[in-house]
This record gives sequence, structure tokens and C-alpha cells, in this order.
Amino acid sequence: MSVQTIPTKPFEGQKPGTSGLRKRTKVFSQPHYVENFIQATLDSFPNGTPKSLVVGGDGRYFSLPAIQSIINVAAGNGVQKLIIGQNGILSTPAVSHLIRLHSTDGGILLTASHNPGGPEADFGIKANLSSGQPAGENVTDAIYKKTTTIQEYKVVQGGEVDLSKLGHTKHGNLAISVVDSVSDYIQYLSTIFDFDLIKQFLQSGSFTVRFDALHGVTGPYGRALFIDAFGLPESAIQNCVPSPTFNGGHPDPNLTYAKSLVDAVEKENISFGAASDGDGDRNMIIGKGAFVNPSDSVAIIAEWASKGVIPYFNKSGGVKGLARSMPTSGALDRVAKEHNLPFFEVPTGWKFFGNLMDAGKLSICGEESFGTGSDHIREKDGLWAVVAWLSILAAANKEKPGTSVQDVLQAHYQKYGRNFFSRYDYEEVDSAGAKTLMDDLAAKFGDASFAGSKLGEFEVKSGELFEYKDPVDGSVSKNQEKYSKDPSEYAADAQVGLKPLIDQALALSQLQKHTGRDKPTVIT
Repeated sequence: MSVQTIPTKPFEGQKPGTSGLRKRTKVFSQPHYVENFIQATLDSFPNGTPKSLVVGGDGRYFSLPAIQSIINVAAGNGVQKLIIGQNGILSTPAVSHLIRLHSTDGGILLTASHNPGGPEADFGIKANLSSGQPAGENVTDAIYKKTTTIQEYKVVQGGEVDLSKLGHTKHGNLAISVVDSVSDYIQYLSTIFDFDLIKQFLQSGSFTVRFDALHGVTGPYGRALFIDAFGLPESAIQNCVPSPTFNGGHPDPNLTYAKSLVDAVEKENISFGAASDGDGDRNMIIGKGAFVNPSDSVAIIAEWASKGVIPYFNKSGGVKGLARSMPTSGALDRVAKEHNLPFFEVPTGWKFFGNLMDAGKLSICGEESFGTGSDHIREKDGLWAVVAWLSILAAANKEKPGTSVQDVLQAHYQKYGRNFFSRYDYEEVDSAGAKTLMDDLAAKFGDASFAGSKLGEFEVKSGELFEYKDPVDGSVSKNQEKYSKDPSEYAADAQVGLKPLIDQALALSQLQKHTGRDKPTVIT
């Protein structure tokens, strides 16, 4: 097999965001589209063309053809080794772990996260660096710049590589290892948490579990964890067979798209329910009569980790620091203050957490968009959060048998008070209307009289466009909450507790006027 140089032309709009390049599948399936983007990506790695990469994704429609294109372009550019998940399947956390485990130069992930999959739905590609974290803006900007001027890409053409069989093969001079998608990651989790304690707890009484993979990549991981490792019955998992179209569903773990799980937990009196998204980096935690919003979840995990219930942190000198994204509630701030831990508020995007982790400043972090994680890898990790909650419940039940998810929530509120929090998602809104909305808000924030003004019963403390200066690399990134110390409010519905504030936010933003929507697609 010889290297061929293929003439090409730029495609408009190949600009990666915080989670890579996401477009409709039909856009990615155009001739040369994937090859152009992969060539630009390989040309933009910080230390030159990578010698080794991990490749895998959530198994969505078009993944296998895209991986074959990646193999061809990697071989054409002198990449020496690819580690690929069997059948192209690897969760996003598993990719990050394998990058770090095998000390590769990075990885290429094929995922559009929680977006639907299929020929009429979404596809995505993103690059991770040698630390296992998503490529930062310096790399994604370089990728985009190269896509605007690309004139050729290099490939080694040949027969398709069989990704269904474990083992080693060659494609030209490129060595390819097809690896078990699940085993290394589950083994790693077993070193982070006390699996024996969790298994003993889950098998000792009437505590029941249901995990919903939403037909995403975590199905095989969920089976390996709940059935094989913890010895639970088949009823402990649902929707755990990955589907290229996520069985026609929306693989987003929230109360709207994981409704079958929510209904099952209530109707069947299931003690603990959890769901993960398409690529495995997000999670939702619920219990009988209890929904744990993501802002509270990371705070509670941090609280119990500081008590020593997660062995990983005990072995690494304790919890080093805590961080959340700007839109996430202040619940985590209170835990950091209580335990005298460094605390950081960062923009949305896991790469900002990664910089702090690499500098040894951060252990546990989270986002309000159902993303939770720690410095064990450099991605948010849905199953890590699920097992963290099982660790908390095992420890809590050891202290007081019969402790439920709701009991853990209420105990946390009794100690710290409650940060009422809600998020409204308006999906597939016209971009022009959305931009006008944000421009109008920015103008209001820029008015000196805005701070101190009245919005109904509320007084505006401040209004600003969030700006973050990274304490590690010095880079600057520019461009919904109520706190209560009244115990009688701790069990209230967030939508009830926040209604006056939500009404003012909708009025201030004139959201219906700008978007034409009278209600959100999803409420968290």
C-alpha cells in the first residue's frame, strides 16, 4: 500500500466548538468531508503529527465509515499506531482513560454526545490531547484555520479493517490494535471505588437499582458493572443494547428524555435510578420520590469524598480542590468553604477543568448540564458519578440502615441550606433570534443603572458577561438560582420555589419574543 495525495477543497463551517465539530450526519457523509477535517486535525496537534492515537465513539450511525476514513488518513500521514475500540465502540470516559493508560499522543472521538443519531440526525468528531482532555481553543482554532485553506489530504487506501475482532493488524505501516471496549475502564473504576462494599450493600437487603443506558454507548459498561461486577439481576439495567439511532430516542439523561426510567422508579418503588447519555459522559441520579439536580449532585459527592468514602482520593492525599461551571448553582461553593478547599468557577467546557487538574489544583468538578467528574481522567464521566452515588449510599446505610436518596439530599440541605436551581432548554431555536436575545441582555447588563434595579420582588445584585482568566495558563475566556436557609422549603419542587425568579428571567430576556417559544423543550 502506498501513500496517495488526494486533491480537495475547503468545506465551509468546519469550526469545532467546545465538544468538537457537530453537524448533521448528511453533512459529514459528503465525499472528502471527514478526510478534510481529520487531515486538519492531525496537522494541528501541539507537537506535530501524532505517533499514536485512541479512536472510538458512541456507535451512532455513520461511525464505522468515519473510522475507516480516519484509518486511511492516519496511515497516509505517518501515524504509527491506532488503538480502536471493538466495533468502534468506546465511551468518552474510556477514551480519556486509554489515552492516559497507554500514553498515546491523543485520541479522536466520534460522538455528538446527547444529540440524536441517524441519517437525518447528528454526528460529531472531536480531538483529545495526550492528557486525555478535549483539545483547547489553541488547537481547535488551528484546526478550523487549516480547514479553510486545505487543498489536499494524504491517505493509504486499502480494504476495510475488520473492527469486530480483537487483536492486531496493519494498514500500510500503521499498526492497529482492536481492544475490548469495556474491560480496562471497569477495571480502573474498581481501583477508584470500594466495589466490595458496594456489592455487599446492594446484595444485603431490599435496596433496588435500575440503570438506563438510553441505547447509548454505556450499555455494555452498565452490564459489566451492575450484572457482572455487582451481581445484580437483569432487572437492574434497561436499554443497554447500543443502537446507531439510539432506538429512535434522544440519549439525554434528564426527566424528559429518560421518562421511562423516571416512571419505572416511581411505579416499581426502585430505590436508586441512574441514566447516562449517548457517549457516556453525562449522568442523571434519581430515587423514589427524589430527583438530584446536577448542581446538588456534585456538591454531595464532594461532601462525601471529603469524608473519605471514595478510596481514590484517600490514596492520593485527599481532595485537592473543587470547581464548577459558571451556570451551575453555588451548592458546591458552600462545600468548598466548609472544608477549606480551593474553589474555582470556570466557563462551560471541560478543558478548563482539565487545566486545573493537570496543575494539581482540582479533584472534583461538575456542570449543570448533567456533567460530573474528577481528576481520575480528563473528561466528565457518567458512570463514575453513578458509582460515586452508590458509594455514598453504601456508606450512609452502614451508618443508618434504610437511608434513601431523598434522605441523603435532605441531610445535605439541613447542613448547607438549599440552592434552588432550574435550567430551561430551548432546542433548535433560530440562531438569529437567539443572538438578538443575547445582544439585548448584554446591552441591559452594560447599563450602569441595571445593578440595584428591581425585577418584581427581586433586586439585581449584578449583571455581567462572565469572563475567566485561567490561573494555570493565563488565557482569558469571555463571552438562575435561589438560596434558602428555611428548612420548610428544602423538600419543595424547584419549579414552585423558583417561579417568581423564573418569571422575571423570562420577562427580562423577552425569550418568547425572540424565539417564538412559549415553553422550554426540557426543564431540569
